[in-house]
Amino acid sequence: MRATALLAPTLREAPADAEVVSHRLLLRAGFIRRVAAGVYNYLPLTMRVLKKIERIIREEMDRQGGQELLMPIMQPAELWQESGRWDVYGPELFRLKDRHDRDFALGPTHEEVITTLVRGEVSSYKQLPLLLYQVQNKYRDERRPRFGLMRGREFIMKDLYSFDRDEKGLAESYMKMHEAYNRVFQRCGLRFRPVEADSGAIGGNESQEFMVLAESGEASILFCESDTCNYAANVERAAQINPPDKAKEGLDKLTEKETPECRTVEEVTRSLGIPPQKIIKTLLYETDTEVVAVLVRGDREVNEIKLLNLLGSLRVDLAGENTILKVTGAARGFSGPIGLKGVKIIADLEVSSMANAAAGANRDHFHYINVNPGRDFSIDILTDVRMVEAGEPCPCCGQKLNEARGIEVGQIFKLGAKYSKILGATYLDESGKSKPIIMGCYGIGVTRTMAAAIEQNNDQDGIIWPAAIAPFHVVVVPVNIKDAEQAALAENIYERLTAAGVEALLDDRAERAGVKFKDADLIGYPLRITVGSKAVSEKTFEVKTRRTGEVSMVPEDKLEHTVLEMLRVL
Repeated sequence: MRATALLAPTLREAPADAEVVSHRLLLRAGFIRRVAAGVYNYLPLTMRVLKKIERIIREEMDRQGGQELLMPIMQPAELWQESGRWDVYGPELFRLKDRHDRDFALGPTHEEVITTLVRGEVSSYKQLPLLLYQVQNKYRDERRPRFGLMRGREFIMKDLYSFDRDEKGLAESYMKMHEAYNRVFQRCGLRFRPVEADSGAIGGNESQEFMVLAESGEASILFCESDTCNYAANVERAAQINPPDKAKEGLDKLTEKETPECRTVEEVTRSLGIPPQKIIKTLLYETDTEVVAVLVRGDREVNEIKLLNLLGSLRVDLAGENTILKVTGAARGFSGPIGLKGVKIIADLEVSSMANAAAGANRDHFHYINVNPGRDFSIDILTDVRMVEAGEPCPCCGQKLNEARGIEVGQIFKLGAKYSKILGATYLDESGKSKPIIMGCYGIGVTRTMAAAIEQNNDQDGIIWPAAIAPFHVVVVPVNIKDAEQAALAENIYERLTAAGVEALLDDRAERAGVKFKDADLIGYPLRITVGSKAVSEKTFEVKTRRTGEVSMVPEDKLEHTVLEMLRVL
């Protein structure tokens, strides 16, 4: 490929609305152009990167026995209504009607379609297990599409679905995909961690996310600092260790104290002269069916994902002022568990070990002190319902948990019989008994992986592509294209590298060398070969490594071999 024929319109400055590094660099380096919020044109350089990522994914899916198919983007509403997700999925589901007023959705995922397909084609245990996958555009009507390819409304995803006879088979399929995902992201040249995760709207009882580590990541993950412990989880799923037994101190008399205008933990601690660890914070939540009270220590935050999963609800929202007043008889900030009636009390594990604590009195401007669980109020559900923080003990080995930022690029789920039971996907076992097929699903965001690679690999000059997914391996830059000898030598080097299997770009534009060098760094080619007067006279070429900036002088007769060796380690 010659640069004069390549559509790669670079920009000196990124548009003002580009918020993160990958978005800015993809625009500046001529990879994407915006069509609408969260919707982009993918230019030729992007397509070269995406095809490489897709090839790696396909190879690893096929290695594990996956079979590629292609399902429709447009899905009939009846399938989603049958599974119960037409209403559950919410406003993120793109909905449309055909000319006959029939409802459809643009697929954000394909559990319903694939389960229905297998329901009609698989009837015997002899046809299982199956691993079926596709690479396809997906659609989600994000409330606030942002960050370029990181959170768009249209994106490319690989989704694979496993179908097994039982949980043992599912465990084997799950581990196959776990291994395949590790290889995919290793081959893409990324630093990543698999972490325990919440299943969200997909459902299932076990899930892991694959997080590319980057300071700009929008997700927080906690991981054990011990080299021998593999525990890692996103903050939504991170578990706490069992708290210590109740403090061995006398249980003092329950007393009501006036706390004028003290609504926050900080204000109560100042008023009562106690640390936040001695406060029982009471928060009221409304679900789709009930109001519940959630108790956590004053210095902790409720984990709403854990709460949602505990209650099995479609939603959990902090109660409004009217609900709080109706339930407690007091304004927000004075709620407490003592005397609370008509609501379920859910307490975090730490609350059970608290003694002589403070809590709201369900009376404006008053709090109780010397509150003791068990004596002064009862707990309906005692469970882990709070956010775990860095510095706490690992729930597996007790070492300290560290925190990092990550970008989710893939997730794997054990679905079990969630969809097969609802949609009637069954098989006959050896004895002729009908049983539900046991399922798993496994997704990789292809466009998101590309963006994450940039978030992890960049500097002030531009992108630094891992060689495996770079749009071109090498750019050959003649310093002066109007110099016939330089142009001819650059052409010869370009052709030799191409013949040796190196993906090379010849920058044959009539631009100053400095402009070409800037563009080469911005786009992020792993290697740059400069062809100037010295190369013509001495037949020695300057080869610059983009990642390190290191420059090597390579004789012409060793050029192909040296380039191939350098690419192997990039």
